[in-house]
Amino acid sequence: MSTGTIMLTVDGERRTLTVDTRTTLLDALRDHLGVTSPKKGCDHGQCGACTVLLDGRRVLACLALAVAHDGAEITTATGLSSGGELHPLARSFIDHDGFQCGYCTPGQICSAAGMLDEVRAGGPSHVTDDLEGPIVLDDEEIRERMSGNLCRCGAYPNILAAIREVAR
Repeated sequence: MSTGTIMLTVDGERRTLTVDTRTTLLDALRDHLGVTSPKKGCDHGQCGACTVLLDGRRVLACLALAVAHDGAEITTATGLSSGGELHPLARSFIDHDGFQCGYCTPGQICSAAGMLDEVRAGGPSHVTDDLEGPIVLDDEEIRERMSGNLCRCGAYPNILAAIREVAR
């Protein structure tokens, strides 16, 4: 068994850990550091429950090897909040009842935060009509960009409404 010692900044806190080189970022967060916001859903990159922001970009933590991201900054849904105040997306999810069981919610919120940053940076999606002008974040655009995050309860209309409100 080969191990490596890595440093991660998780939700603003520098953490050092020694892991088997085959350990996923998700398992490093949950099992080694006790960070339970990202959830283990499918463990195959198909559901999005493990979505975190890695150096500001959304990633599926179950598909990333921890040792490949030594020195990285990881932000979970918990880390999006600041000063005891909920992140606007978390508040909007509550206001719009954008969850039922809540299992997928941390991944949905991280994915939405990353998606809004991608739109601000001008990154088009498969359904973006105008590649020259500003991106119009309509329902079709939001659905496409959030399509990697599944909700077993089917709270999609409320998730869409929550994201739409924050996007404005």
